[in-house]
Amino acid sequence: MNDFLFSDKRRTPPPAQRKEPPLARRIAPRSLDEIRGQEHILGPGKLLRRAIDADRLTSVIFYGPPGCGKTALARVIAMRTKSVVEPLNAVLAGIADIRKVVKSARDRFEKYQQSTILFLDEIHRFTKTQQDGLLPHVENGLFTLIGATTENPYFSIVSPLLSRSQIFEFKALTQEDIRELLLHAIAHPKRGFSDLEIQLDDDALEYITRFAEGDGRRAVNALELALLTTKPVGNTITVTLAIAAESIQKKMLHYDGSGDSHYDAASAFIKSMRGSHPDAALYWMGRMIEAGEPPRFIARRICIAAAEEVGCADPQALILANAAFQTADLVGFPEARIILAQAAVYVAAAPKSNAVYQAVDKALKQVREGSTIEVPAHLKESSYKGAEKLERGKGYLYAHDYEDAYVPQDYGIPRGAFYEPHERGQEKEIKMRLEALEARDKEQAQSEGEKSGAEEHPDVSDSETQES
Repeated sequence: MNDFLFSDKRRTPPPAQRKEPPLARRIAPRSLDEIRGQEHILGPGKLLRRAIDADRLTSVIFYGPPGCGKTALARVIAMRTKSVVEPLNAVLAGIADIRKVVKSARDRFEKYQQSTILFLDEIHRFTKTQQDGLLPHVENGLFTLIGATTENPYFSIVSPLLSRSQIFEFKALTQEDIRELLLHAIAHPKRGFSDLEIQLDDDALEYITRFAEGDGRRAVNALELALLTTKPVGNTITVTLAIAAESIQKKMLHYDGSGDSHYDAASAFIKSMRGSHPDAALYWMGRMIEAGEPPRFIARRICIAAAEEVGCADPQALILANAAFQTADLVGFPEARIILAQAAVYVAAAPKSNAVYQAVDKALKQVREGSTIEVPAHLKESSYKGAEKLERGKGYLYAHDYEDAYVPQDYGIPRGAFYEPHERGQEKEIKMRLEALEARDKEQAQSEGEKSGAEEHPDVSDSETQES
């Protein structure tokens, strides 16, 4: 009984019950010319195209969003090459599977002098140790690696493997690419609906094209679902806008909370606030909210922008950003979207100055790389017993004892060494005040210099001159 349950006969359904491959697989490209998009790497004369045509492909990493043709290209390469292609998916495979490929590749080369290509889909799913396990075999040429990933390889692939591979970035398909792909699917001889005529309304075609978000597989899957769930009228299946909308439904966001999309959206958000563009800031913030970013992540970026991009040009920006951080964290979504939006718009619309940001980095650089500056004796701590004997604090001038609570005094660092305020927003007033204080410093220094010179060279009286 157990033998029957786990036998091939038990697991293999009869021909009438076997399910056809998905439409996307049935119409998959069989040549380079059938691959949509990617002209920047597969166009005539391009490096990758030349390598494939000459069957001289070295180890490569295909990197790009889902449904842009990475796996399709690997299949085309498998059809064209004289090498044997061993396919693995990193989600399911492990070191044991790599060892089997290594053994097969070695035996194949020793017996038939035939080379091997390892196609490793989702390569970013391999751990660092598993990726390291590929290195010696890629390096000695036992097999050529084709890795496919949706994650930025510079973050997800170990450096030694990157240095031994060419990286080719695939772009999301354009709407025109998607349109051509759908029309190709309808006319394809192996589409699986050969006994029926398919009519795809223009508005339905436009809807699927737009909501596929550059994902060819998603577009074809939506078309297939529409065809499978629509009852033919006579010998014709008509896909209307309503059917298309049900088939693809909610717009798909390509967003990984720890990958490129996560960091790219956050970067665009910050740069939009820096660029004083509240509308763009709201859009990128909306992308992050819709993708599930927590309020804290977004609020932290607003706080950073308030200090780094606005600074003293509008000190209120940081106060508002901090209030938004605390309140949004307290109430959570969906209401937090309003609080975060208010803070983001305020920071984006505020006058900009990065003078404080630049100043602190200059100061830190001086501390790290420059000569250490001794704290002047009059500024040193003087409240402990014995400080007076050491002359700690001697000569210090308490600012509040003087007019406007200011008195020229040596603080160890010259004015303007780090902080250079801009003439924007409230920082313009700060700049004017600091310039006025600097003028008083210079006036005091000049006065002390003249006094010192007079003491060194006292005036000679008229009587003394006459006597002489």
